[in-house]
Amino acid sequence: MAENPFNELENFFPRQNVTQKLGIVISGSLSKGLEVKLDPTARIEEIAVGRYITIQGERLKFFGMITDVALDTTNPQLEKTPPDFSNDFLREVFQGHTVYGRIHVAPMLVLDEHAGEPRPVKTIPAHFSAVRVATEEDVNQVFGPEDERHFHIGEPLDMETVKVNLDLQRMVERSVGVFGKSGTGKSFLTRLLLAGIIRRRAAVSLIFDMHNDYGWEVQSESGKKVKGLKQLFPQQVAIFTLDKESSLRRRVNPDYEVVLDWSDIEPEDLEMLRVTLDLSDQMVGAAYSLRRYWGKGWIKRLLEAGKEDLDELVEGTTINRSSLDALSRRLERLTRFQFIRDSWKGDSAEKIIEYLEKGFSVVLEFGRYGNSLEAYILVANYLTRRIHKMYVERVEKALGEAGQEPPQLLIVIEEAHKFLDPQIARQTIFGIIARELRKYNVTLLIVDQRPSGIDEEVMSQIGTRVTALLDNERDISAVLTGISGASGLREVLARLDTRQQALIMGHAVPMPVVIQTRTYDDAFYAAVSHEFGGLDQRVSLMRGNPEDDLID
Repeated sequence: MAENPFNELENFFPRQNVTQKLGIVISGSLSKGLEVKLDPTARIEEIAVGRYITIQGERLKFFGMITDVALDTTNPQLEKTPPDFSNDFLREVFQGHTVYGRIHVAPMLVLDEHAGEPRPVKTIPAHFSAVRVATEEDVNQVFGPEDERHFHIGEPLDMETVKVNLDLQRMVERSVGVFGKSGTGKSFLTRLLLAGIIRRRAAVSLIFDMHNDYGWEVQSESGKKVKGLKQLFPQQVAIFTLDKESSLRRRVNPDYEVVLDWSDIEPEDLEMLRVTLDLSDQMVGAAYSLRRYWGKGWIKRLLEAGKEDLDELVEGTTINRSSLDALSRRLERLTRFQFIRDSWKGDSAEKIIEYLEKGFSVVLEFGRYGNSLEAYILVANYLTRRIHKMYVERVEKALGEAGQEPPQLLIVIEEAHKFLDPQIARQTIFGIIARELRKYNVTLLIVDQRPSGIDEEVMSQIGTRVTALLDNERDISAVLTGISGASGLREVLARLDTRQQALIMGHAVPMPVVIQTRTYDDAFYAAVSHEFGGLDQRVSLMRGNPEDDLID
């Protein structure tokens, strides 16, 4: 029997790490990854995709991820005529030599104690380099300590005592995506991220809370009440509402009631409602014509117009009468929304800006209107369009003086594919924000279960992607677009657990990482409250007393 090559390798590697050894590199490439033959002592059933390994080359130490696990043999005939393995001795003779396990490894980084931070991998280790399970020290060297800039989001698989920390400053510089099929806990993942952003003061957030998941309190699927962001950070979060009755019924005292004025709704806002209101191109064209002929009050005037008024309008313009009648019928559906009023004296968008500039993150609850996609799309587009315009004006007015610029703003939207569909993304305010990166201090956090429905150009601009389980091939491909080593990560992503596991890729982490997410429970509340308490006196984002304008 041939001599086991592992015996010779024992002369080159420390004896104290023998129990941690997985195998040796036998083939591979930088682009396709490395093939590793498992040591006879390594139990293949205990090796899972997503776990971290280190490879000790002649001079360099490589850090990588297991992306596939397989069985192999030196004698193909055994696959067709396997011997009787009921004999334990015979099994031991074959195991690890004639038949053995293989793992596929994607090398990610080079660990260098003298260089400080890990470096991107640009080469590969030589044949027979030893592969070992990554230690806590290895993982901590990659993801760094939790500090004023980094936030603990979870732990690597099978490494409960090791923290994976996100670089929040880098994360908010570009748009962020939270993806996953229905029921995988996207809202809890988003709440974790927002809690870290608020606690670290990395940015202020405007959260369009479709189902009242982020403000004061929410009920989990198990029936347990879970604290919202306002309870965790009462001095940094304000709750705005479209439905004050719903808020008070849930024992939430909102800081401000949001109202839209009919005269402020533009044809651009209606274009976002093409699908939900079933608007044709002719109807949208009629809306632009009416805005041009009648001015700001065109919607209300159309809804109140009689037959003679419409006949007169059609005679003096090129507007088609049937399109006009159809548009009027579609817009009639918006009159059921009590948050749209006539001659509203306030300015909800300006009030939101006021809170954001004082360092508050704003949660806009939709109350009973959360089940209406029409209301969600209309309000999110209307407010975002106006707030973005104000932000651009304020940034340009500051003339590059960082102290005068408004704080970094992260806008959170759910059902993101409704706003970023390939047919409309290039014209919508959300598509513009995604492409501008942080030119005007505004980025997006999009939450969606159908990333394949989002425009490819927008997906390419998402800097950090936090992805729970996806089982649709098109959605998996969309999430992995533009990611190095996507083929290996595809297997990792498809095999995540349905709860509390996610794959994080992009700007906020030095390499793709599979984590067991931090549990959003009493221990998390206590940890965040304790850590936040030390930061409460520092108001770097605020320009005045944050409580001056709270509305009872």
